[in-house]
Amino acid sequence: MRVVIFFVLIALVSLVILHDEASINKKQNSINLIMKKYSLIILAIVLMSCNSNEKQQKKNDTAEINVVTVAYKIDSKLGEGAIWNYKTSELYWIDIEGKSLNIFNPKTNQNRSFSTASQIGTVVPKDKDEALIALTDGIYTMNLQTGKTILFSDMREVLTNSRLNDGKCDPSGRLWVGSMNWQQETGKAKLFTIKNDSSVTTKINSVTISNGIVWTKDKTTMYYIDTPTSQIKAYDYNNASGDISNERVVVEIPEELGFPDGMTIDAEDMVWVGMWNGNAVIRFNPKTGKLLQKIEVPAHNVTSCAFGGENLETLYITSAKLDMTEEELEKYPLAGSVFKINPGVKGVKSNFFK
Repeated sequence: MRVVIFFVLIALVSLVILHDEASINKKQNSINLIMKKYSLIILAIVLMSCNSNEKQQKKNDTAEINVVTVAYKIDSKLGEGAIWNYKTSELYWIDIEGKSLNIFNPKTNQNRSFSTASQIGTVVPKDKDEALIALTDGIYTMNLQTGKTILFSDMREVLTNSRLNDGKCDPSGRLWVGSMNWQQETGKAKLFTIKNDSSVTTKINSVTISNGIVWTKDKTTMYYIDTPTSQIKAYDYNNASGDISNERVVVEIPEELGFPDGMTIDAEDMVWVGMWNGNAVIRFNPKTGKLLQKIEVPAHNVTSCAFGGENLETLYITSAKLDMTEEELEKYPLAGSVFKINPGVKGVKSNFFK
């Protein structure tokens, strides 16, 4: 476009010069003046057209960045627990009600699936050969070559009428995992930590549906979601001891946006939340409580998200087919699939269990 403008300017200048040389009387001078005016008008039109095209191109570029596409098409019942293994460049995710751990390789578009003995609440990488998974009675290690599981921490005594749900590892490698009552009774669940010696510590009581949990890059703040509260809470976090304190609400989420489910954090310490019953992933600023960005997803129940890809620029999103009407199932035929988008910001490396 700059080349076009250059040649247009040359042509206009030449035209003006020719008319100046040909001007030998008042009439010709008058014509010359008119030609100059028209030349300026033509130039203005060309410049405006160029500016408009550049703006449209920028708009198109932005649109391409913010388009959700299908990463892996599948009819999972309750897709959840997205976490990126940056060492193997694979996305770990689970199907809670489908009772399976899944490992998706975006380069090959292959999804390895391992059946579990019961509902699986979360998964975290341990090393290239093993992961920790949360089943209904406790934490297990799973061999990622054979699918064999071994009980790591028996939690039956602390899981009365409850099962384990979402969880992630803190910067020191402790596993934080919450529970939910089978009947989803208010205040009947908890948030726990599990250390590498398999010991269990209760961190928060009176939870209903324990869900997303993340930590800031300076390792001083933890953000946490108990879904029915429609809030994101913050805690002062001590990385050395794992202690939390100073609970406060940092984000209040209107019900019309859905209910907050799984959560991840980006390189700017902004949080991304999958919205159950909300058809979207939303980016919030936990320092101001403001909604920063909303990404529409072609699924009614959006459950979790995780940054992945070579530069952690791709946001992977899980979804569910549960709790949908016939009309909603017709409207969102891709529900249950794994989606992806480049939202314009990078994520951070996931924490492994250690």
